[in-house]
Amino acid sequence: MADRNLKKNSKIDARLGTLRAELETLSGDVNNVVGDVEDIADNRVHLALRKAEDVAHSAYRLAEESATHVVRDVDDWASGKADMARKSIRAQPFSALALSAGVGALIGVMFARR
Repeated sequence: MADRNLKKNSKIDARLGTLRAELETLSGDVNNVVGDVEDIADNRVHLALRKAEDVAHSAYRLAEESATHVVRDVDDWASGKADMARKSIRAQPFSALALSAGVGALIGVMFARR
């Protein structure tokens, strides 16, 4: 009977040894998978950051181009209005003088009341 128990114990010990080895292998495989997942996630984060930077640069360039166009348009409009005012003043200098004197007097009265 003692031999029988010894054989059972040795079989159990062998199975436990095999189970320990398989668990160690499984633990190593899980660690490898976790490392791979971390690498994949890290790569995806870097890719997403690069894409976000590209979008930000594109938006900046578009905003800069739009601002340049607006500045040009406003400059053209102001130049056109200034040319029109010059022509009007040259065509009717006394009317322009009277108008500016009247506006100046009106502003003077407004400030004098305060």
